[in-house]
Amino acid sequence: MRPSTTPPGGGGGGGRRKAGAAAAAAASREWLVVPATGRARVEEAGKHAVMARTGLPARDLRVLDPLLSYPSTILGRERAIVVNLERVKAVITAAEVLLPNSKDPDFARFVRDLQARVLTSSSDQASEFTDMEGDSSAIASPLPAPSSSKEYELDMSKKTPISSGENEMTHSSRVPTLASAKDGSTKVLPFEFRALEVCLESACRSLEEETVTLEKEAYPALDELTSKISTLNLERVRQIKSRLVAISGRVQKVRDELEHLLDDEMDMAEMYLTEKLTGQDISDASPRVEPRVEVDSPSQLEEDKLKEDRDGDYKSEADGSNGSFNGYKPDIEELEMLLEAYFVQIDGTLNKLSHLREYVDDTEDYINIMLDDKQNQLLQMGVMLSTATVVITAGVAVVGLFGMNIGISLYNPETPEEKAAANVMFWETTWGTVVGCAILYIVAMGWGKRSGLLQ
Repeated sequence: MRPSTTPPGGGGGGGRRKAGAAAAAAASREWLVVPATGRARVEEAGKHAVMARTGLPARDLRVLDPLLSYPSTILGRERAIVVNLERVKAVITAAEVLLPNSKDPDFARFVRDLQARVLTSSSDQASEFTDMEGDSSAIASPLPAPSSSKEYELDMSKKTPISSGENEMTHSSRVPTLASAKDGSTKVLPFEFRALEVCLESACRSLEEETVTLEKEAYPALDELTSKISTLNLERVRQIKSRLVAISGRVQKVRDELEHLLDDEMDMAEMYLTEKLTGQDISDASPRVEPRVEVDSPSQLEEDKLKEDRDGDYKSEADGSNGSFNGYKPDIEELEMLLEAYFVQIDGTLNKLSHLREYVDDTEDYINIMLDDKQNQLLQMGVMLSTATVVITAGVAVVGLFGMNIGISLYNPETPEEKAAANVMFWETTWGTVVGCAILYIVAMGWGKRSGLLQ
């Protein structure tokens, strides 16, 4: 029989394969995909697949990692928008929204709102097209959805009352919703802005609810603390103040991010994904004619080369400043109005927290004043007790003098007349000492009030 050639660690190959499979499984994660039709599905994809699907770099996907803590961020990229606002983490493209799948009830509520908004917008757009053209047609999606091995449909349309005609409609990101403009006319709103609006609405609503809850707990606790200072009330106010500082920081980050977007027109222009796709399709469909250049001499060739170099430098500078639009700058009024509305809302929430913070500071000042007053009263009582101690010490000194072992006639009366006189002298001395101490105490208190040391 031939001996086995398998080494003791022969199972290492299988172990490595299992470890590699486990690492691949760990690298992939579940994503909830909400397309423009409103029907959500769960797909399992890795980081590289998501990067190829959305065109995002790895550093942008790290913003969505639940194990890492990143501040509130809204990033506009070539083919996607990365949103990280509070509990809302999403990648928005021109055709769909990718969400890291979660079992949080707030996440389910956000998905329902997103689906309801997409379905409602699709029905409005379909009715508008029906009124203008007489029938509603479906438009193909510009970005094909990749296939997945683990994929199932979540039919949320039963929870939202819609008509039978809406169930048959399949609109993509190229079919935007209608929004009213300043002059009363109707303007279309792309799919990415509808999804972005749901993200902003969810984040602002969450912060507003936390602020209202904190206000309902804070104001009664602060009022109770002003009426009764106790260890329990102080602990409640301390916890409320800690929550106030945390919520204020989160609201401030969201506000700063919206303000940064409103101040930067190019960042807002980068978020027009549908217009960029439309412009790209038009540029790809248009024929390109290369002009013929006749070169007369080598010197003319060198001059043309230098001119092309200069033009290339100018073009690269323009591309670096204008992003992917190649000199085209879309009208950012719609996105600016959208961001401005939620900026005003989040600024109102921040103002509520600022008023609550001022109320807390005023309560702390009032408590400190009350404590200072109590401390002053205690100091005043200490001064009065110290003065009384000094006066009583003077009386004790008199008693000590009479208690000395000295022979006098007062202590040894011989006749009844001397006894009566001694008795009278004893009481005179006793009451004289008491009255003298009282007079000294009154004089000391009067001098303290006159000098301003006592009230």
